[in-house]
Amino acid sequence: MAELTTIARPYAQAVFKHAQENDSFDQWSDMLESASSVVQDSAMCEAMASARLSREQIISMLIDVCADALNDQGRNLIRLLDENDKLTLLPEIATVYEQYRAEAEQTVEAKMVSAYPVSESQQEMIAAALAKRLGSKVSLDVSVDQTLLGGAVIRAGDMIIDGSVQGKLNKLASTMNQ
Repeated sequence: MAELTTIARPYAQAVFKHAQENDSFDQWSDMLESASSVVQDSAMCEAMASARLSREQIISMLIDVCADALNDQGRNLIRLLDENDKLTLLPEIATVYEQYRAEAEQTVEAKMVSAYPVSESQQEMIAAALAKRLGSKVSLDVSVDQTLLGGAVIRAGDMIIDGSVQGKLNKLASTMNQ
């Protein structure tokens, strides 16, 4: 995974710089997300691995499937990645690009998994507390997983806050087994 990130980083940096210069962060996020989804689709993976299709046919098909999601620069990126045999790196390029974008916009995407549904006001309080702790704007994505038994787990970047009952029980069991 780290190797893929290393290879994808120069492409993501170039896209980020271009997006920054042209104030087109949202547009590039959308294009990279669309193209990444298409490249990861099982039917497209099968077509890309097929010996029956030429590279030109594969690129043409990819661009056609993405259709309106790509502008001229997006199509050029697809062609460049194909020329350098790096088309499968699109998902990793998109991930690294989003990291650069979040850093530039000083935003953090946090994911919260809760044992029970969390109200809007609770989500706002949690996002505000995280924003204060991290010194960045926080976008909170909340989901429910009842296997946690109670509490919640929050992931923001490389920080993990495990306040779940399941996490506490696991920690207790680990301590008792030592």
